[in-house]
Amino acid sequence: MRSEALVIDADGHILEPPDLWLKYSEAKYRDRAIQIKVGGDGYEYLEVAGNRAKQTRQGQLGTLGGMGKQVAEARRRREEFVNAGRAAELRYEKPRPEDTYLKGAAFGTMDMKERLQLLDKEEMAKSILYPTIGLLWECETMDAELSAAYARAYNRWIADFCRDSGGRLVPIAHLSLGDPDEAARELERAVKDGCKGAFFAPFTISRRPHADPAHDRIFAIAQDHGVPIAIHPTLEPPTFGVHHRFDNFGWAAWYYDLFAAQGVQHAFATFFQYGVFDRFPKLKVVVLESGAGWIGYFLDRADAIFTGTTIAQNVRLKEKPSYYFKERCFISADPDERTIAAMMQHVGENKFFWASDYPHPDHPGNYLEELAGMVKPMTESGRRGILGENVARAYNLL
Repeated sequence: MRSEALVIDADGHILEPPDLWLKYSEAKYRDRAIQIKVGGDGYEYLEVAGNRAKQTRQGQLGTLGGMGKQVAEARRRREEFVNAGRAAELRYEKPRPEDTYLKGAAFGTMDMKERLQLLDKEEMAKSILYPTIGLLWECETMDAELSAAYARAYNRWIADFCRDSGGRLVPIAHLSLGDPDEAARELERAVKDGCKGAFFAPFTISRRPHADPAHDRIFAIAQDHGVPIAIHPTLEPPTFGVHHRFDNFGWAAWYYDLFAAQGVQHAFATFFQYGVFDRFPKLKVVVLESGAGWIGYFLDRADAIFTGTTIAQNVRLKEKPSYYFKERCFISADPDERTIAAMMQHVGENKFFWASDYPHPDHPGNYLEELAGMVKPMTESGRRGILGENVARAYNLL
């Protein structure tokens, strides 16, 4: 990206090596390591806790590095069906068995040096890195001990992946909240190993809200080390999700992706309900891959209920919600959003990041072009903030 400003991707992704959990898990858990296998139908599938994953679609593993691929062909096919009066026949077109996870891996997703070359090409200073398989497996097992072991294995690997990047690739730890004490221990260890923050899924296998006091030790450690806690979308167990009110609608991939942010919003709101920001006055919370334009309505509504109704009598906060957001929270915008320049004037120029989501196929591949359009109407300070200075301050990267 042609810019004199510091440019940092706040949410890039890697594709984990298929043998990561075999190599990095403690010996006790290797017989149940996450693996990619091939089924009798010829398609790869994800195996978690010794069982075939249920929430990953047939052929999906081969698409995970497919940002921007075959978009023109999909658009042509859609137009052809609509023009022929056959729109009702349109369905998700699953990949072929030969479209494998490794074949679909985009440049820079499995090799540290390649990722640095990509940053150089796109004129970025750094990328904050999150997983890919790590967004798929947690919904597949309710075993808290095993989930914690899977997270530890990934965290050791991502720290190693980033270690020799000169600080340009920034590792973020994955925490599973099934066992809060173990998650706290792992956060302490992972930060010492080089991780600059941690993230949770939008659900918890214990069904405790994210901000429940059971997780206070995690927040205390994050506060003490000055590292942010992020909420990132993942696949969710069907019984936990918010998208299951209709029958015979599983084919509507666009519809489900459109509302993928809702689980993150639910998790984020618990931090206000439980008064986490008063208990931990230096804790930083980040909202990722959920868009950012909604935050204006969210805060307006949250403040209105808090200050003007009796509904908020059990909200455990001293100040109204927007106060804490402006003091302690950050949100990542998609490059194709066009309301953020105006939203900055309402919420604050120092509250927004941008993120590519590279290489995932649920976001467009022309993110640098879209990013240039997003920042064009912003003030100079707002532009510099969202391009990189805000995330650098939040993660102590300056």
